[in-house]
Amino acid sequence: MSRDSTTRGAASTDADDAMGRLTTHVLDAANGRPGSNIRIELVRLAGTQRVPVSDVRTNANGRCDAPLLEGDALEAGVYEFTFHVGDYFRSQGAPLAEPAFLDQVVLRFGVASPDEHYHVPLLVSPYSYSMYRGS
Repeated sequence: MSRDSTTRGAASTDADDAMGRLTTHVLDAANGRPGSNIRIELVRLAGTQRVPVSDVRTNANGRCDAPLLEGDALEAGVYEFTFHVGDYFRSQGAPLAEPAFLDQVVLRFGVASPDEHYHVPLLVSPYSYSMYRGS
């Protein structure tokens, strides 16, 4: 079956799309470049428990070197990313107040269909951010 680019979650012949996965990408919107070496923590929320899943850093392209979760490890449920953007902007020489307006960006999102690709890009500057479900 081929992928219809307008339909999210459609089947694909690409082996990489045969199983669900969770990926992210950080873009430095203030400077127009990838957000490199940004620490990202991922937890799964299970009732009142916060189950650590991964603790990684972005590469030079603002991406993680591998999916944060894939296959059977990606379960339906609620997850939370913590992006340590204050440390990143300080390392870039951005003039931040102390405390920084945005030190950590916390994104809580749900995975309803774990067999799909969940791509969660973050566009960030010292004073704003935006995220969406990408493809």
